[in-house]
Amino acid sequence: MPQTLSSDTPDKGRLRIHVDSALTRSPVENARIRIFDTGQPEKALEEIGTDTNGNSETVELPAPPIEYSMEPSENQPYSEYTFQIQADGFEPLSISGAEIFSGSLALQDVRLSPLEASGDFQNYTIPAHTLFGNYPPKIAEAEIKPVNASGEIVLSRVVVPEYIVVHDGSPRDSTAQDYYIRYSDYIKNVASSEIYATWPRAAIVANVLAIMSFTLNRVYTEWYRNKGYSFTITSSTAFDHKWIPNRNIFESISEVVDEVFASYLSRPNVRQPILTQYCDGQRVSCPNWLSQWGSKYLGDQNYTPVEILRYYYGDDMYINSAEEISGIPASWPGETLDIGSRGQKVEQLQEQLNAISNSYPLIPKIRVDGIYGEETQRAVEIFQDIFGLPETGEVDYRTWYKVQEIYVGVTRIAELY
Repeated sequence: MPQTLSSDTPDKGRLRIHVDSALTRSPVENARIRIFDTGQPEKALEEIGTDTNGNSETVELPAPPIEYSMEPSENQPYSEYTFQIQADGFEPLSISGAEIFSGSLALQDVRLSPLEASGDFQNYTIPAHTLFGNYPPKIAEAEIKPVNASGEIVLSRVVVPEYIVVHDGSPRDSTAQDYYIRYSDYIKNVASSEIYATWPRAAIVANVLAIMSFTLNRVYTEWYRNKGYSFTITSSTAFDHKWIPNRNIFESISEVVDEVFASYLSRPNVRQPILTQYCDGQRVSCPNWLSQWGSKYLGDQNYTPVEILRYYYGDDMYINSAEEISGIPASWPGETLDIGSRGQKVEQLQEQLNAISNSYPLIPKIRVDGIYGEETQRAVEIFQDIFGLPETGEVDYRTWYKVQEIYVGVTRIAELY
């Protein structure tokens, strides 16, 4: 039952919406967004639009007290909102049940499809968060999978995939739709569905690492493909993680994923990422697995992410880095680029920013000279502003890989035309 604004919602959360074209990945300017309380859909609470970069302003919305998300409770810890998005030349889209937590910034990415004959709203409904709703517990599996080296294609090293195929249902549900999702977007979606954005950062990092390691185990062992399926992972909590089409994510979780997305968990002398299973630790008990609520309480006690993980999985669990990241034109240079930096990596960055500026014209065209000067710094600041990164003018790990992601998105689409 959606929580309405007549309920206990004295706090505020924040929301920012980004709209782009599903066909070209270009930002959609002047999209019209109406925001409703999901429990009271008669009257719009806010009516906002998007700017040249496809971004809405950041709006504040009522939310329940933050304490509701700090302990298991019968009180729903988030408010639910409905977004209706319309833009000239595109099919209108409606998303119901988006979550707003006290003190957290919710990020809603919207991809609009070209207008077809009907013009009817495409409707998506976000189900309850896994810590609040009722979902089947995970079926226990061995954390290290047997790998058949004779015949089946199995990766010889751990690679972060560019995309994974998510089956939106249980493995044997042939009616469920398959979605082609960027790996980092998948992790952000799952983490936003399975833990609360209000938790201590160390707890968020530990849970994200567990989600990523589990996912990379599915990728590495080709678990479902070796069973005759055409997908990488499912959205069933009994088998895998909860992934929800078109759900909003949260800035606190997005930041963590951007900073650690090449990582996974490993044990000594085991090549594959560990299948790190977990449960909520309240309604379901899972000895030797990570407890989500337990990780939150350890975070409250200033445990580090690796200390949280070892508390549950044992002292021989380590954080490792993948040898390769797929779909990335240029790998991280290993140090932050700033005024005075020179060389090939700066030249690549300048070329990529110029290509991105074709779709995001507020980013100025810059000289491709391999010298990180003031005009490159300014272009980086504008890029960071557009994509919700700290506006430092410096290219750190997170900014570098966001540039790679956007560059691939806009140039790959351009190659089709």
